[in-house]
Parts: sequence; structure tokens; C-alpha cells
Amino acid sequence: MISKVKVVLHPVRLKIVQSLIGKKELNVQLLSSKLPDVPQATLYRHLNKLLEAEIIKVVKENQIRGTVEKFYSLVDQQVINQDDLHKLSRDEHLQLFLTFMTHLLAKYESYLNQEEIDLFKDGVVYREAIAYLSDDEFNEFVEDLSIIMKKVMDKKPSNERKARHIASIFIPESKGT
Repeated sequence: MISKVKVVLHPVRLKIVQSLIGKKELNVQLLSSKLPDVPQATLYRHLNKLLEAEIIKVVKENQIRGTVEKFYSLVDQQVINQDDLHKLSRDEHLQLFLTFMTHLLAKYESYLNQEEIDLFKDGVVYREAIAYLSDDEFNEFVEDLSIIMKKVMDKKPSNERKARHIASIFIPESKGT
């Protein structure tokens, strides 16, 4: 079976997985509304790849006028685990990081290409910081951050809420530095 990591880190499949985080159960129509730039045939193709890789599953089926409406959910909320990552070579890790960065770059370019932007008002932020933490302090920080992220990711869309893409990257300094 192909690596789950390689399956997930395709831009369309990544968007599908992100849409299902939080134990959501969505059908193709709901996924299409969240991914308006993805043609429905393409969406079906990527759903099938995620099904084959056992990243998503069909959780419900409804008969509607001779067709079957399927609802999809993540098999496991932790889509990629440590075992998946340990199996990758250094070159594969670099390629996956490049895919991740390219995805972020595309999001930022899409934002900048809008008719009107206001970076401050829209809350655009990117920064880098170095923190000196023991392993225990770092693990506590990641746990605290995860709790905060879950809290904001559980909020439902509404007229007064904007979708905001939040990414995090933690890279230790190389030992020679």
C-alpha cells in the first residue's frame, strides 16, 4: 500500500482531509461547497484514493432517486502517525516539506490576488522565533497549542467568521549551530 503521508500531501486530498477533521461526516455536495475550485469528477477521484489508502471511510449511505449518497469521515483523526513518518527517507521528508510549503505559498498567493486586501485587518501574520525549551517544556507547549488549535477549529462557520489558514512548523536548530 502507498504511504498515507504521500496520499494525504496532495493539495486536493489535503483539503478534503482538512474538511473532515473534527469527526465531521460530509457528502460530496458538502465537500464541493467547501472546495468550490475542485471539479466534482476530480473530487470523486481523490475521494477514491483516500478510501483506497484507508484514510477516509464511508460512514453512511442514503438512497436518493436511484443513486447512493455517501457520507465520508476520517478513519482516524490522527491521519499520519509516527510510524508513517519514520518509514520515509530524508529525500521524501524534504519532498513532503516542499509540498507543504508550496500549499502554503498557493494559499498566500490566492489571498494576495484578491481585488482588495488589508493585511493588518485580515490578520495576516508570519513570523519566526527561537525558543529555548527542554524536551518536557516543548512537549507541554505543543500540547497547549494543540488544545488552543482544537478550540478554534471546532468553531462552526457563520456570517461573522472568516476561514483562516493556520500552519505551524517546528524545526530544531542543527547540532552544529
